[in-house]
Amino acid sequence: MATLQTDTKTATPTTSKPKYMGKSGAQIFHEMLINQHKVEVMFGYPGGAILPVFDELYRTPAKFILNRHEQGSGHCADGYARATGKPGVCIVTSGPGATNTITPLATAQLDSIPILVFSGQVATKVIGNDAFQEADVTGISRPCTKWNYLIKDVHDLPRVINEAFLVATTGRPGPVLIDLPKDVTTGKCTREVDDTPRPHIQKRKTAYMNAAMQKIQEAAELINRSEKPILYVGGGAIISGAWQVLRKLADKGNLPCTTTLLGLGAFDELDPKALLMLGMHGSATANYSVQECDCLISIGARFDDRVTGNLATFAPKAKIIHIDIDPSSISKNVDVDVAVIGDAKNTLEAMLPMIEHRDRAAWWSQINAWRAKFPFKYLDDSPHSKPQFVIDEINRQTNGDAIITTGVGQHQMWAAQFYRWRYPRQMITSGGLGTMGYGLPSAMGAQLGSPGKLVIDIDGDASFLMTMSELATIAEYNIPVKVVILNNDFQGMVKQWQDLFYDKRYSQTKMKNPNFAALAESFGIKGVRCDNKSDVPRVVSEMINHKGPVVVDFYVEPNEHVYPMVPSGKGLHEMELGTLA
Repeated sequence: MATLQTDTKTATPTTSKPKYMGKSGAQIFHEMLINQHKVEVMFGYPGGAILPVFDELYRTPAKFILNRHEQGSGHCADGYARATGKPGVCIVTSGPGATNTITPLATAQLDSIPILVFSGQVATKVIGNDAFQEADVTGISRPCTKWNYLIKDVHDLPRVINEAFLVATTGRPGPVLIDLPKDVTTGKCTREVDDTPRPHIQKRKTAYMNAAMQKIQEAAELINRSEKPILYVGGGAIISGAWQVLRKLADKGNLPCTTTLLGLGAFDELDPKALLMLGMHGSATANYSVQECDCLISIGARFDDRVTGNLATFAPKAKIIHIDIDPSSISKNVDVDVAVIGDAKNTLEAMLPMIEHRDRAAWWSQINAWRAKFPFKYLDDSPHSKPQFVIDEINRQTNGDAIITTGVGQHQMWAAQFYRWRYPRQMITSGGLGTMGYGLPSAMGAQLGSPGKLVIDIDGDASFLMTMSELATIAEYNIPVKVVILNNDFQGMVKQWQDLFYDKRYSQTKMKNPNFAALAESFGIKGVRCDNKSDVPRVVSEMINHKGPVVVDFYVEPNEHVYPMVPSGKGLHEMELGTLA
């Protein structure tokens, strides 16, 4: 019912439509997502407890993608968020529908990705009674979400939805789960309610956005004094939008730059100052440089164990500067000398005028010597295609301009090594959790978030098999992703460890794979098999130029290893160089 209000400026009575009063929870939910938060794409799967919400989605103007598994829904939302910088939205039902999103939530949590999972729940009066498809989803998801909430009253719904978007997207981003009991989504809002986030939630928006100028000055002075500095850049530089000012900082200070797996694309790898990725399978140049540097400037990175190797020997000669928006990350793994708590982009913009140019000829001479001696390379000594050759060819034909997603394993590391990363939000992969099966659904989300862009999932056979049911979704919506399967009939990375450390005892790592090309055709998707390495350039071209989705099964050399490799417990300077030696 309309309420009569008086405009105090004109003293003319006006009529306004109630914002929430008289609407069901499902109506409020849908209108808020579409009108207030401008959600354009959603992913999910229906079920009884969430059916009131899906009934409202019947005529939604947003694009809704019906996945074939809720894990796919969550990874799609994650890929969409990484490609666009916008929060990804996933809507699922109660019980197994919600628990199937736990892996995507944990994936997003470790990589600081803003996704929102809205899960159905049984009615509030039966919560705790082991009702059909009931699960304590807020309890289960608490360790792998930035925030979660069980709504028990429809009048709290508007405020909590606004809080969910705020928490997911501000500060250090992350996943949020909101549990929606069926009586909340069917219940009517009987009065107007305040949808303003609570004060302690609002504080998240501004906390730590601007670092203390004194700390920025201290960091700049340390950089200017250093003879052998290194920029060590993580995913936070991409999340904050700091990549442009980062490149200006490197140019002005003549600073070498290495990136983590999640930081790939923050720095243009065609720039001569790029040292490429560091860490367990990083470039020898980057790893040796970190071990010899006298000043390590960490920007939006968290000193993950796959980056540092043995902490006791990590960057032993360096003063360490750590720029991060999350104070809990400071000195968590590595003690730092200068802690700059703040948004990476704001911090670097403030620091840029303070940075002085230094020639550092001796340092660059040493770096260039390592670069000339230890480039990423492989031997063409197999009748089969080398996986690196396939990725090299994809890089050549796309001119390094595609969005690439991956699963997890050897193919992921080869993609990181042999594709040349030039732009932010170009490499979409599971870093912290190492989630196999991530590549295919994340490619779908990235493609829907970046229509018109070329999106390629470089996948392993084992990873692909975990979520291949999403081929049905790709076919239904004609999502034009290109899927490259580097097929070696093994769980390749585990086999590599078995080769090196377990006397080639291949316990449960050899796999009998289907005909992936025929499998794709059975879904109504173009499928191609490539066994002959001389056909690789032609097949890559055919894949890129095909207008719809395509799956290419490249049978590759099964006994290839990823090098360099820092063995467990060793320092970065103790790499196994393999073919690079």
